[in-house]
Amino acid sequence: MEPIAHIHSPYAEKFGVPRQSGLAPHVQASVVFSPSITQDYVRGLETFSHIWLIWGFHCVTEESVHATVRPPRLGGNTRIGVFASRSPFRPNPIGLSAVRLLAVEPGPVLRVAGADLVDGTPVYDIKPYLPYADCIEGASSGFVDSAPRELLSVELPESMPQGLPPEYREALCESLAQDPRPAYQDDPERVYHMILQPCELDFVVSGGVLRVTSIRRLP
Repeated sequence: MEPIAHIHSPYAEKFGVPRQSGLAPHVQASVVFSPSITQDYVRGLETFSHIWLIWGFHCVTEESVHATVRPPRLGGNTRIGVFASRSPFRPNPIGLSAVRLLAVEPGPVLRVAGADLVDGTPVYDIKPYLPYADCIEGASSGFVDSAPRELLSVELPESMPQGLPPEYREALCESLAQDPRPAYQDDPERVYHMILQPCELDFVVSGGVLRVTSIRRLP
C-alpha cells in the first residue's frame, strides 16, 4: 500500500499537535496528491463539507508498538489495551481523522481545516463524511465521556511577528489551549518549546494559564 498524498501542515513536529481532529478548527492544512492521482479522482468531492483522512503514523517505529498504553485522559498512569485507545503505538500505525473540506484545488490539492497531522504525514485514502451513517446517535465512548473538560487560558505577547496569516492567532490559541504537555508533567517552572509554522515559541503553564514567553518567525 502506497500513499496517495501527503499532508502539508503547520505542525513541524509531534509536540503540539491536537490529540484529536477538529479541536483546533482554525488550523489549516493541504492534502497534496501524488503525480499519479489526477483531478478525476476528486471529481464531486467539493459537494461534501467534511472528509475522512486515512493516514499513517510515519513518526512511529516498530520498537514503539505496545500492547497496552497510558492515555492522557486517564492521567497518564492507568494502562489499557492499545485497541481501546487512539494511541499511535499500534501494530499497524494507521490513523483516522475527520476534517472540514475548505476547497478542492487543481493539482489536485485539498485545503482542509482541523487536521491533527504532522507535516509530511502520508495519506492512504480519502472518503466523504456521511452524517447519516458516520454520526451514531447514543454511541458509548468508554472512558472518554466528553471533550477535554478544561482548556487552558492562553496569554500571547502583545507584539506578534509581522506578516502572519489572518487565522494564525486563532490557530495558535486553539492548539495551545489543548495543553500540549505530557499528562505527567506539571512543572510551572519548565519552559516548553513548540513549532507552529511559520513560527516557533516558548511557553510556561501555571494555574490553568499557558503564557507564551517568546514567539519568533522561523528562518
